[in-house]
Amino acid sequence: MLRFLLHYGFHFIVPILIALTFYKEDRLKVALILLGGILIDIDHLLATPIFDSNRCSIGFHPLHSYVAIIGYSILPFFEKTRLIGLALILHIIADSLDCLLM
Repeated sequence: MLRFLLHYGFHFIVPILIALTFYKEDRLKVALILLGGILIDIDHLLATPIFDSNRCSIGFHPLHSYVAIIGYSILPFFEKTRLIGLALILHIIADSLDCLLM
C-alpha cells in the first residue's frame, strides 16, 4: 500500500504542489504540463502484459530507457523545454521510487 501511495502520489500530488508553490501566476497551466509527464507511459502499450505491478519501468520501456532519461535531463536547461523536462524527470523519479520499493 505504501508503494502504491508513494508512486501515484509522486505522479499526481507532487506536480500540483510544485505548480502551486513555485508558479503561482500560471499554476493551472504549469500543473497541467507537469501532470502531462504521465503521457510517457504510452510506451507501456508495447509491453506484454501492458501492466505488470512487479515490473520496473526504468530501463524496460523505450520512453523509460537510460538514453531517454539522459535526454529528459537536458531539457530543463533550456527555457522553452524547462517544464516539459521537469515533468518527464518527475515521472522518472516516481517510477524509480516504485522500482526501489519493489
